[in-house]
Amino acid sequence: MSKAWRIEFDGAIYHVLSRGNEQRDIFTDDEDRLLFLELMGEMADRFNLEIYAYVLMTNHYHIILKTQKSNLSKSLQWFGLSYSRRYNNRHGRSGHLFQGRFKSFLIEDNSYLMRLSCYIHRNPLRAGIIERLADYRWSSYLTYAYARKAERWLKTELILSQFQGNRLEKNRAYRKKVQEYSKEEKRILDDLRHGLFFGARDFIYKMRDKYLPKEPHKEKPQQRDVLRSNDINKQLEEAEKIIGADLNGFKNKKRLSGEDKIKRDLLINLFWEMGLYRNEDIGKVFGVSYSSISKSVSAIREQIKTDKKIRLEFEKLNSQFKL
Repeated sequence: MSKAWRIEFDGAIYHVLSRGNEQRDIFTDDEDRLLFLELMGEMADRFNLEIYAYVLMTNHYHIILKTQKSNLSKSLQWFGLSYSRRYNNRHGRSGHLFQGRFKSFLIEDNSYLMRLSCYIHRNPLRAGIIERLADYRWSSYLTYAYARKAERWLKTELILSQFQGNRLEKNRAYRKKVQEYSKEEKRILDDLRHGLFFGARDFIYKMRDKYLPKEPHKEKPQQRDVLRSNDINKQLEEAEKIIGADLNGFKNKKRLSGEDKIKRDLLINLFWEMGLYRNEDIGKVFGVSYSSISKSVSAIREQIKTDKKIRLEFEKLNSQFKL
């Protein structure tokens, strides 16, 4: 089984989740949920974590947290084992409770922290468990939105500080933000890069340069994916073959139109969506100015929506590069 690539450093913020083995429940009753919250608080104390938000579902959980020290794996391993042991003892069962290793996504900054808190808090609504988030007890939403007394270890200041006013005004503003977030839910997934990062392209660029080893670990495919993405020219050769494009031919023409322009813009869009290259880098490869990259991306995306043939070429590229 491949291993997850954990990027750990002091002060890192993560979205963490884990599911029940074979999609089975990890909570049987409210006593299990209370135990889970108790252990979450103990984890925060033991490992010096700041926990910003959480939601407990039937067969999985979400937590947003910050590690003061680079100890994410150590913290979550203790947490998962502690809860599994207590759960198994209580219910007279044995074996794995969780499905493999927990997943973690590194969060760039407070704006993404805010968006992710809205996203995970809306989980019970998306799952159809409740019709109003105010009716769901097992998340931190009620503390953020209605000033319900929080667990002593829940840190709400960082997220609520992004709103103006007193505490009640901030609660009201957060509640409104979550209600309006239904329009943005799909967009947050657009900012998930390589199954590792929630952030903008420059953030991915920075993390890659700082933490990616020169030789990837053979059991960590995410490292290999990111490392391969460094060689834009090699990937471009592969992409050209897929859609039958000729970049050198494009560069020799003063002005592109018709099918040539479509193919070039599809390739530009491909590398823009990878989230690993600046517009300047893409522009140099394609022989265009960095300012024209966004225009090309916008233009081809509109064509993808309306032209079936272009959409098929787009899907062919994305499937091969697994974007």
